[in-house]
Amino acid sequence: MKFDVLLTAAAKFAACTVMVGSLIGCSSTPDKPKPAELAPNAGLLGVRLAWTSKVGVVDFPLDVKVDDGAVAVASSDGVVASFDARTGADLWRTNIGSQIAAGVGSDGKFAAVVTRGNELVTLDGGREIWRQKLSAQGFTAPLVAGGRVFILAADRSITAFDGLSGRKLWVQQRPSESLVLRQAGVLLAVGDTLVAGLSGRLVGISPANGAILWEAPIASPRGTNDIERLVDLVGRVSRDGDVVCARAFQAAVGCVNASRGTLVWTKPALGHVGIHGDDKQVYGVESDGKVMAWRRIDGERVWVSERLRYRSLTAPLVVGRSVAVGDDAGLVHLLSREDGSALTRVATDGSAVVAAPVLAAGTLVVVTRSGGVFGFVPE
Repeated sequence: MKFDVLLTAAAKFAACTVMVGSLIGCSSTPDKPKPAELAPNAGLLGVRLAWTSKVGVVDFPLDVKVDDGAVAVASSDGVVASFDARTGADLWRTNIGSQIAAGVGSDGKFAAVVTRGNELVTLDGGREIWRQKLSAQGFTAPLVAGGRVFILAADRSITAFDGLSGRKLWVQQRPSESLVLRQAGVLLAVGDTLVAGLSGRLVGISPANGAILWEAPIASPRGTNDIERLVDLVGRVSRDGDVVCARAFQAAVGCVNASRGTLVWTKPALGHVGIHGDDKQVYGVESDGKVMAWRRIDGERVWVSERLRYRSLTAPLVVGRSVAVGDDAGLVHLLSREDGSALTRVATDGSAVVAAPVLAAGTLVVVTRSGGVFGFVPE
């Protein structure tokens, strides 16, 4: 799996490739390691395919948004759609007429995406109500909350817009590093605090005026050049009450108490996709495909599974007694939360699972690169 770095120096944006497990700049890259051979399907957990649907090809960092029983997705060619998670039926579907770079954000009423032309587009029931030009590219899905739309851009700025009118309310601008990830970052609401990932820190922000309330470091820059010093937080995150756990790209996994703004713990970890968890453990995928569990209270490792190494896994999802991850062959693997052993796996359309799976109305929803949307029901 490859993922990109965005160069922002001198206001010039250019892509640079980063290979799994190491940062090697823009030079030639080694061959991808051979994926682990899969054992016969254990079949210890019943999962049935309930429905399928289709959107266009997805080649951006899609965030599948769940609100009650609705699932919002988008495709690169501009399609934004909301499905009934129980049946797979369209609730609404529209084409915004622009290619999409980030999304979807939704609160169940409004939905928002960012275009490749650096526009924030907001919809109400599938109908476009406004769009605003952004000062920089965006790769993180907008956050729609409290009647506002928040944007985390690649220049480390956070901007708040009025959800109804699109009027800009405030901007919080941080110093911009020369490199940032072309990957979804961290942006969520915890109580009355906006929590964002800026460099290797979780930052608490007042949603009313953009004032910084607290900062908690999960990882710090290291190395002697811009690529070695690149540190950024990546989505998804694991939240349990006021405690938010997140991954710093190829550096660490850690947890922060968002009501106090204090670091709970941080542990070294070499992964590039987000994490998930329950009230006892946090689960993550390392860049070489190892699936790991850490104790939520102190970060001590509980187990590690190597059965899916080099299979280009998505961020995990806790679902029932299992942890679900997708791979680049279109398979969804369900592992035991207790020890990482295989419970079962299911197939989609053979193209890579492109976004972390989500759970909506008891349905496990998976989206593939070719635009397949699949609803599975654990039994």
